[in-house]
Amino acid sequence: MMKRITVRRCLRVLAGVAALLVALPAMVAAFFWFQFAGAPESWARSSGHDALWLGHAWVDGRRTEADVRALAVRLRETGIRDVYVHSGPFEFDGTLRADRYANAEDFLRWWRAELPGVRVSPWLGQKVDHGLDLADPAARQRVLDGVRDVMALGFDGVHYNFEPVTSGDPGFLDLLERTRPLVAGGPLSTSTPQLEPVPGLLPLARAAIGHDKYWSQEYFREVVARTDQVAIMTYDSGMPLGSLYGGHVVQQGELALRLVPEGKTLLLGAPAYHDHNVPWGDSAESVATAAEGARLALSRHGRPRERFGLALYVDFAAIEEDWTEYTGFWHRP
Repeated sequence: MMKRITVRRCLRVLAGVAALLVALPAMVAAFFWFQFAGAPESWARSSGHDALWLGHAWVDGRRTEADVRALAVRLRETGIRDVYVHSGPFEFDGTLRADRYANAEDFLRWWRAELPGVRVSPWLGQKVDHGLDLADPAARQRVLDGVRDVMALGFDGVHYNFEPVTSGDPGFLDLLERTRPLVAGGPLSTSTPQLEPVPGLLPLARAAIGHDKYWSQEYFREVVARTDQVAIMTYDSGMPLGSLYGGHVVQQGELALRLVPEGKTLLLGAPAYHDHNVPWGDSAESVATAAEGARLALSRHGRPRERFGLALYVDFAAIEEDWTEYTGFWHRP
């Protein structure tokens, strides 16, 4: 009799666990689906503070003056005010080799002739799990030495992209503080992971994938306080449907709009690329959906926000459809 009771209890527990495992994803999906419901306000659109990540070919000699002129024709019809041109990466010891940006002076000269109103920052970073150690003061000093060298060429500011920075990492905060004097009044910006969407998910994600996919709101505030611009990488969300990805962008935007002061620029990353690492990624994530999510987030914020925009990732992977979606869903909806 006792054995039968024990078996029944075990079965009930297993059934409860199974029901929970089914219910939790369904609840999360419903939450994001409802977030993406409704229509944005007509005023919720680009204010001309958008950004674009540019690949390495622009500063290593592969791109020419004619290429800059062609890109300028496209960008003049957009709200893009900042571009981040890949000029690294740093070596694992923090060194930035000059041959990484061998053609930067020519590129900047061509750029200023065509697009003097669009600021250019070197996009600099490295893997920081099993790579560059931001906890090492000597490595951080070498990073700063490299920034000083590349800034001497005439860039407007600096854009960092270290991945994956652990939420709470003090070395990254120190690096941001010590970079500030090197930008000489220009924009200091960084890409960031996504904000923890619900309390408790940060440690669960860390345990599942071995690093932080999310930052806490507190750490995000610390980074915002030390920069002029933050670009949240809202893509690679893992969402299986466009409606869920859209809800994810809305939620990230709503959280960030509360955390980023109006005097600083908040950008939401938009996926202008088509090589996601999951089978459903290309159909679920798009520039159009990111733009619609950004407009809904801004609408629920309740008022226009001048320093709020999209950051398109990335020029060399973008196709004509991505640019059409940027224009039709965000720049001139």
